[in-house]
Amino acid sequence: MHLDHAGGAGLLLQKLPNARAFVHPRGVPHMTDPAKLIAGSKAVYGDEAFHRLYGDIVPIDAARIVSVADGDRCALGSRTFELIHTPGHALHHYAIVDRAHASIFAGDTFGISYREFDTARGEFILPTTTPSQFDPGQLIASIDRLLSYSPRAIYLMHYSRVTGIPRLAADLKSQIEEFVRLARASADAPDPHAAIRAGMLELWVRLLNEHGCRLSAAEVAQALAGDLELNAQGLVVWLERERKNKQSG
Repeated sequence: MHLDHAGGAGLLLQKLPNARAFVHPRGVPHMTDPAKLIAGSKAVYGDEAFHRLYGDIVPIDAARIVSVADGDRCALGSRTFELIHTPGHALHHYAIVDRAHASIFAGDTFGISYREFDTARGEFILPTTTPSQFDPGQLIASIDRLLSYSPRAIYLMHYSRVTGIPRLAADLKSQIEEFVRLARASADAPDPHAAIRAGMLELWVRLLNEHGCRLSAAEVAQALAGDLELNAQGLVVWLERERKNKQSG
């Protein structure tokens, strides 16, 4: 339901009168009434940036929404797609499996890959841990579930097609584990967000250097400024949720 994925769905359905939206049950109320999604996104981005990025969000008529269960299939012409629940980035996240072509449309579950970081080793990938539902255990389990289909290619929302899936999956899981270590080590810092952000940048600069990327640390920081900010926010929210769970448990 994140607006960089679903924000245009209502407008798109206005242009496609025979189309339906396939949505996780958690997301159905937000697609018919996106007020809470809008408020949450404004809290993250601010009003000005929100309107620049997303404009007006159009609700979808409930009659045109299909509430999807894990493992449901849908046909599109001669193609059949399997819809699988892949939480970790978000509780309402689905990936779309195209078995006939050994491909998966992974949304954000399989991370982000920027073409400017491609080297002779191939693509570089990084997790996205944006607020507010990041869960490291769920995300690693979802990555393993994607791997169980033995995909030859995965199509990312940000950005495009990647191959060499086993290596990228190992890189993702290693980074997620390092994020958890970094977040916990920063929990008692005067400014956990700043500490996490600095540690994440240091990690990515090192990994990109090992990957053969020749960008300077300053250039990496500039290229990943948005990811550093949002990922650090997500890890702070996760830390707070983990603390509350321990207290209540």
